Amino acid sequence: MIPAQNSPTGEGAPPRFRLLSALSYCAPLLVNGIVLPFFPVWLAGHSFSDHEIGVILAVPMVVRVLVAPVVAMIADRMKERADVLLWSGGLSLLTAVALYWTTTFWPVFIVFTLQGATFAPYVPVVESIVISGVRRWGLDYGSMRVWGSIAFIVSTLVGGQLINRWGGGMVLDVMAFGFIMTVVMAIFCPRIGPTRRRGQPIDLPAATGSGLREPHLLLLLIGVAIQQSSHAVLNAFSSIYWHHLGFSGTEVGLLWSAGVASEVTVFFLSKRLSRRFDAWTLIRFGCAISVCRWILFPMNTGFAGFFLLQCFHGFTYAFVHTGVQRRIVATVQETQESSAQGAYFFYVGMAMALMTLASGYLYAWLGVVSYYVMAVVAFSGLGLVIFAYYLQPQRVLSGGKTREAA
Repeated sequence: MIPAQNSPTGEGAPPRFRLLSALSYCAPLLVNGIVLPFFPVWLAGHSFSDHEIGVILAVPMVVRVLVAPVVAMIADRMKERADVLLWSGGLSLLTAVALYWTTTFWPVFIVFTLQGATFAPYVPVVESIVISGVRRWGLDYGSMRVWGSIAFIVSTLVGGQLINRWGGGMVLDVMAFGFIMTVVMAIFCPRIGPTRRRGQPIDLPAATGSGLREPHLLLLLIGVAIQQSSHAVLNAFSSIYWHHLGFSGTEVGLLWSAGVASEVTVFFLSKRLSRRFDAWTLIRFGCAISVCRWILFPMNTGFAGFFLLQCFHGFTYAFVHTGVQRRIVATVQETQESSAQGAYFFYVGMAMALMTLASGYLYAWLGVVSYYVMAVVAFSGLGLVIFAYYLQPQRVLSGGKTREAA
């Protein structure tokens, strides 16, 4: 997915780096695999309205994207970035326990918002550690990241089965277990020392441009953030919508798992994709498929139809995400790695938070027709991505001028 910049065999990497990195992805995505599809169902089971569900889901996103970049910049200056994970996982576990004693709007709102703040830096910091491994030792990003997606699938399928058998109250039990695993993996996450500055002997080609100040990179991140925010109605209300259509908890779990399984496929094929397609092609194609996906989503095509549409997630999320990571590697040096991941997280999270807040009102007003609004949002993001591509500085090659496509 991200082209290796050093030895293709990864010689020199610390022992078990690949294994521990893969497990470090698994822990937070185990949490996301239950919270994303089923926490809205838990809220609906406690008689929260569509507006209240939208607010409860959206505000923590705002807090999360404000906290994550700040903590990411601090992590870039620490001797061991992985130390941040222990605090993040431990405090998040406390908020999960606190949810057992909250069933009304304001207590749930406050506790879930705190969880958004404490859990915010976990994935960006893990991402920055893994990307450092890609830079230093030429490791394959996709072979590590894919296991997080597999953990999401397992969590979602198990969560659907548990809800079928014991009801929505099981959401909190699985959530708490997931946060326990984040604490465990924070202890075992690879320790690879501080980020390395240019001029140090690490035998890597320098990233081009001026890093985070590159206008085309900033515009790309904003465009992708808008496109990714078009998933807001899906994330907040698809489980509720499918339950209303008569799908069981197991079927809802399968639909969510289909989307993540398509991510897994993309990650497994990452090397082939990176050889065949440049990063910009992946991003633009994913954005275009988003428009088509949301246009088709309001049509009740039964379980098989929704299953196929969920498989589009490999394009609308994984293609776009992999392309952005490749552009970050090509543009930003390692000393800015956590900051770049934090900025990416900030733009996507803020756009998603605002769109999730709006989705509560849109869904209450338009119902499934609100997916057409998401198609317009995705189209706007695609437009900005195309503009970012043409905003790149040109460079001279043997045959003349061409756009950077790494």
